[in-house]
Amino acid sequence: METVEKVGKTVEEAVEQALADLGIDRENAVIEVLEEPSKGLFGLLGHRPAKVRVSVKETPSLRARQFLEKIFRVMDLSVKMEIMEKDNDLLINMSGSGLGVLIGRRGETLNALQYLVNLSVNKNQLKRSKIVLDVEGYRRRREQALERLALRLAEKAKRRGKNVVLEPMNPQERRIIHTALQGRNDIYTYSEGEEPYRKIVISPRR
Repeated sequence: METVEKVGKTVEEAVEQALADLGIDRENAVIEVLEEPSKGLFGLLGHRPAKVRVSVKETPSLRARQFLEKIFRVMDLSVKMEIMEKDNDLLINMSGSGLGVLIGRRGETLNALQYLVNLSVNKNQLKRSKIVLDVEGYRRRREQALERLALRLAEKAKRRGKNVVLEPMNPQERRIIHTALQGRNDIYTYSEGEEPYRKIVISPRR
């Protein structure tokens, strides 16, 4: 945990200097007053400044950022991270040049990185955080593409009167397909097979 110690005429002055050095605001800091200021005898002799120790608060956001920054340094990537936090859960959207390598084939690399971030951030934590990684809105584009695929293949199954079997997908993507087609009275969907080769079947109602 990053920590600095500062002195100042007042506790507030010392704290402000420490916050500036750490580049954080007060709500993300742990502040410890080591010495209260003293004016000394007649306000002159024995004057003692305030001394504080300020540390960066260990939050899920901080742990996730530090974990990802280490990976980006190894990969020699310059990545801007926008972190949105809600109820201890995080959405981290990454942007920059040449970040296709973080997405991988159909999002496989992104999902693997997301899995590792969740493991790292939640290690030894009593309260778990759910962390979702995205690259420049990729997940929404992928979701829209899957919804269009679901509708197209549903029409194919209906027209031919035969089952249409999709390629294996992860649980999140299968959920998108199921949701896109739920409630229809002309076709239904179900999953078959074992992970990681589990796939969706779109079947016409007879």
